[in-house]
Amino acid sequence: MCERCVANDSQVLSRRGFMAGAAGLAAVTAASPRLAFAQDATSQNPVSPDEALKRLLDGNERYVANAPEIQDYSAGRAARAISQHPFAAIVSCADSRVAPELAFDQGPGDLFVVRVAGNFITPAGLASLEFGVKVLSIPLIMVLGHSSCGAVAATIDTIDDHTVLPGHLPDLVQAIRPAVLAAKASNPKDLLVEATAENVRFAKRDLTEGSAIIADAVGAGDVQVVGGVYNLSDGKIGML
Repeated sequence: MCERCVANDSQVLSRRGFMAGAAGLAAVTAASPRLAFAQDATSQNPVSPDEALKRLLDGNERYVANAPEIQDYSAGRAARAISQHPFAAIVSCADSRVAPELAFDQGPGDLFVVRVAGNFITPAGLASLEFGVKVLSIPLIMVLGHSSCGAVAATIDTIDDHTVLPGHLPDLVQAIRPAVLAAKASNPKDLLVEATAENVRFAKRDLTEGSAIIADAVGAGDVQVVGGVYNLSDGKIGML
């Protein structure tokens, strides 16, 4: 179980708990016409994990070149009102400068996006991604960090300078802290860059170590989990 997903023992979600959750989700799906429809609607989805990743990277190339393919956001609106068929899930920072649909040049309904400052895995975010995998049959999950991440920088400050943050911000810092400490151990030239990358790697591990649903899908080859970092200066996404 990933130690970063929660801030205290009362919130810890065990692998056994997720197995029970998977069974519960299956039961809810069977009982709910809406969920059953969504599952049936995507069961024929031909997109493989490799193809989904190629779509994302091709879209990012278009975005960087300022040559977007997606321009008509009203197309398919009626169909999307009935069901959704996203081909990838993105775990992204809440930073306003990072917009996954734009960065990957994708339209409404293409991406299933979970966002939180620092792009780490929370219990609610993990449950959302389990829904995406179990019900929507999403074949790819990308954890997307970004350059100059304020959440990672704040975590570094709390470690180096013992900065005390107000409100619930310490909870955010506590979630990112293990990645920063791991980055510091390698004595990198640029701690923020390395900590940002390490934070993405930690989140990737948290997805499979914290969820039997996702781990089983990855093991079966139905889902791939990847990581990348968005460069704010040019919009390019580098894979980790």
